[in-house]
Amino acid sequence: MKSLSNVSPSEHINAVALEMESEAGISNSPSHQLSKRNLLLVYQSFGVVYGDLSTSPLYVSTSTFLGRLQDHQNEEAIFGAFSLIFWTLTLIPLVKYVLIVLSADDNCEGGTFALYSLLCRHVRFSLLPNRQPADEELSAYGPSTQLAASSPLKRFLEKHERLRTALLVVVLLFEILNLVCLPNPQSHLALVLQRFGTHWVTFLFAPIVIIWLISIFSIGLYNTVYWNPRIVVAMSPHYIIRFFRETGRDGWIALAGILLSITGTEAMFANLGHFTALSIRLAFAFVVYPCLVVQYMGQAAFLSKNLSSIPTSFYDSVPIKLSCTWMCVPFPLVSLDITQTLFWPVFGIATLAAIVGSQAVITATFSIIKQCNALSCFPRVKIVHTSRHMFGQIYIPEINWILMILCLAVTVGFRDTTSIGVAYGIACITIMFISTWLMALVIVFVWQKNILTAAAFLLLFGSIEGIYLSSSVTTVPHGGWLPLVLSLIFMGVTYTWHYGTREKYNFDLHSKASLKWLLTLGPSLGIARVPGIGLIYSELTTGIPAVFSHFVTNFPAFHKVLVFVCVKSVPVPYVSPEERFLIGRLGPKSYRVYRCIVRYGYKDIQRDDSDFENQIIHSIAEFIQMEADVSQLWSSGTASSGGRTAVISIRSVESTSSLIVAEQLELINASIQSSESSTFQSLRSVYEEENPSVRRRVRFQLPQSPAMDPSVREELTDLIQAKEAGIVYIVGNSYVKARRSSSFLKKMVIDIGYSFLDKNCRGASEALNIPHFSLIEVGMIYYV
Repeated sequence: MKSLSNVSPSEHINAVALEMESEAGISNSPSHQLSKRNLLLVYQSFGVVYGDLSTSPLYVSTSTFLGRLQDHQNEEAIFGAFSLIFWTLTLIPLVKYVLIVLSADDNCEGGTFALYSLLCRHVRFSLLPNRQPADEELSAYGPSTQLAASSPLKRFLEKHERLRTALLVVVLLFEILNLVCLPNPQSHLALVLQRFGTHWVTFLFAPIVIIWLISIFSIGLYNTVYWNPRIVVAMSPHYIIRFFRETGRDGWIALAGILLSITGTEAMFANLGHFTALSIRLAFAFVVYPCLVVQYMGQAAFLSKNLSSIPTSFYDSVPIKLSCTWMCVPFPLVSLDITQTLFWPVFGIATLAAIVGSQAVITATFSIIKQCNALSCFPRVKIVHTSRHMFGQIYIPEINWILMILCLAVTVGFRDTTSIGVAYGIACITIMFISTWLMALVIVFVWQKNILTAAAFLLLFGSIEGIYLSSSVTTVPHGGWLPLVLSLIFMGVTYTWHYGTREKYNFDLHSKASLKWLLTLGPSLGIARVPGIGLIYSELTTGIPAVFSHFVTNFPAFHKVLVFVCVKSVPVPYVSPEERFLIGRLGPKSYRVYRCIVRYGYKDIQRDDSDFENQIIHSIAEFIQMEADVSQLWSSGTASSGGRTAVISIRSVESTSSLIVAEQLELINASIQSSESSTFQSLRSVYEEENPSVRRRVRFQLPQSPAMDPSVREELTDLIQAKEAGIVYIVGNSYVKARRSSSFLKKMVIDIGYSFLDKNCRGASEALNIPHFSLIEVGMIYYV
């Protein structure tokens, strides 16, 4: 089986399925592989995606008829309500999401940030100007790498920064609403299980949802045949007209209850990265959709003949008793004729299914927070990867505790499932409504369809969701205020963090030192070069960061080899390891100063590899060789006030035979001899005794090639010797303050909001997994 360290989650599942088939001796023909892989993904999707959507029959009828429709509890209204549910299920989940939105994936990744990243690549919506021309050549961009054709609408959106900010705010609002979509009382039980990992939870929950779907299908089919088979005619949209003709304004307000029949629909797109579009389509179209339609049909048939059962419609519609004869196996001659109620088994599986219903939102929330964090839209938090192979399976302890507290607070505060459902409904319809607008932009700029096509999509689904949204607004005083308040709070946190991060970047951009300043540093100024490699971290992709000039000013020495490292996120889900590093040179060769831009997608694992240092050294070595041998491969570089930097992607190397370093692996222990000083080795050995861990040490060697250019050999020798002397990480420890001339609002946001978040989130060194023994933090005050 191939290595799984660099594959996407869905590819990993496919690879595991193929390995299982191979070990079992199953045929591996293409058609057989396709069916087996997708059947496995279909099975797993039930445990993550469809729990919420499949449990909606528990409360839809009650929420619809116990409000403004108390005076319209008759067969006509029940037929009309079922017609509304049927067409809502058909148009929104089936047509909009399954047939259209699932096709707007970002390299098999779904969710709002997938749509946003697609738009950022085709229209320049990004607010941080740290893009390089080489970023446009990433293979993850797919065949549609080219920017959208210039148009008045595109130029208008790119020109106005406020519109781009508004788009980011909309996307953040969309994502934050997922945090408040956990209102049911059973959510905290699902949250307890998250630390065990998505893979384990998926296989635990999938059978529960499958049994639940079979149960509601059977109950619905029985009630349809037994109570009122004529309910089938209510599939005609004519009954919707009759419903509103009879109920009037009360029917419009009751749409907030009908809306609950499609809660959880967005999870199909948000969790796309864990599965495939085909598996989600198969599961919904052939299992979930027919089961829900038959259940709602049967429930309506039952209520049309039992109007008094509306307050407890679902459980009253369960066939009360089942007569059966049990043949006891140990005593085959003894036969027991008993009557067994079905209520408690159905109640038990319904309770378990309701717990599973929260899993889709929990999983999506963890993924959303990770994406927000990667795009500098959320404070740094601890992200635990519960699987070594599947990138999407993560657990965030801080967010899990926040969700736990929210669930308990909502349950205790409302003490009423109707109010909880109202709060849930308004959050869900807002998410769907915003996604429709984003999809309209994707249709125009990404799919490059006629603007009339986007307008038709927006008119059809936007009008339907707009009507539901207008109905949900009337429920704000009755519980709908909760998601709005929570969204504003979380929105303030995310935008404050993004705003502060952007202001810090602009400060760095305007405070960077020029290349000319670097060239003036030398022995004449009392600057000493000490053995080793210094990795200076900065968000800048050009110029010399202020943190380095501040470091040199206070400590007039730096290492023989300097590497300015910029870790940045690009708007793609994953970046191939072959395209991860962009290497450039600063100043003359004799200075031994380089730039390394490390690119990650918003779903990549950042710096979770012990070989990160060696990968940088290896990339610099390849750059040195390429610079000498293949100068025509240089990119145009990036211009700065201090000069020009040539940037080369290591993926341009055609063959690994051009590598000029060899690796030797050995366990690190106190007996290892290197060029480090005896004092440093003593300190390191003490540190390793106090912090025992098994690590790898990679030694590089030059090949015995007489054809190698002497200057290249000398530079590579210096690089290897510096690596053996030790690597030190230099990171800025920043404190951000607003200028005295800033407005009162800006001072509140920066001095109070951003400073509080910055002090109470994970440090930059922890987020980058920098070893503390090799860390130097440089204090910096940013006046923004």
